[in-house]
Amino acid sequence: MKITKNTSGNTTTLALQGRLDTVTSTQLANELSAIFEGEAVNLVFDFAALDYISSAGLRVLLTAQKKVNVLGTEMKIIGANETVKEVFNITGFSGIMIIN
Repeated sequence: MKITKNTSGNTTTLALQGRLDTVTSTQLANELSAIFEGEAVNLVFDFAALDYISSAGLRVLLTAQKKVNVLGTEMKIIGANETVKEVFNITGFSGIMIIN
C-alpha cells in the first residue's frame, strides 16, 4: 500500500493506494500516530485508489475516529469505490463515520 500525505491548514489528507489489510494496516497506524502527536487536525482519507479494506484496516480507522472525537476535530472518507463502501455499510461503519 502507498500512502500519500498532504497537509493544508488544519486538515491532513491521506490518499491510500492498494490494499488496506493485515499486512499494511500497521503502516497506516504508524502514520496516524505521527499525525496525532502534532496539533489536532481534521483528517481526510482519500480512498479513490484503495482496492480493498479488511477488518484490520477497519480497526485502524475506528481507532482514528475515536481519537478525532476526543480531539474535537473531524474525520471523513472520500472517493471510496462501491466494494469498499459495501464493507462500511455491512459492518455499520457508515453510521459512525462520514463517508462521501
